[in-house]
Amino acid sequence: GVDYMNNNTGCSRCNQNNNCNTCETNNCIAEILQVINVLQSNACPDNCLNSCDRPALGGGTNCVVCNTRPIMLYMCGSNGTPLSMPTTRTNTVCTDATSENCSNVFRVEKVDGCCCTFRVLAANTDETSPYPYVGTDSIFTMNINCLCCLRCLNDTYVECICG
Repeated sequence: GVDYMNNNTGCSRCNQNNNCNTCETNNCIAEILQVINVLQSNACPDNCLNSCDRPALGGGTNCVVCNTRPIMLYMCGSNGTPLSMPTTRTNTVCTDATSENCSNVFRVEKVDGCCCTFRVLAANTDETSPYPYVGTDSIFTMNINCLCCLRCLNDTYVECICG
């Protein structure tokens, strides 16, 4: 995977004030999330670059037609610990991805200005499947300016992801 650090003022504001209520227009993470969102909407198997903002999904040996670029999110002031969210809609508290019913792998569902909606992806427990993740019904929206880093994982196919 590739990490992209957000070194603009949105991230420093989060660190200094713990306030994510601003919307920075010059935000590299927002731009990359928008690219990922478009790519997932127009899934295409041709690929030649290996970075978060490469112009197409797929290209790996295990995914002929990919529909998802899984990502991990790191919030400002998280000390290098990825964000972890529940894989179910229950009142689960996630301290990290090892907590029961929690994951730190997400799929971009929508980008609207500084807000981004993510779907939580869970580890695929079907050992016969070549795909590492399954989609859940757990969805959350957050202010992109609260993110200082995102890590892209290998493109994959996730069943039951509807555009």
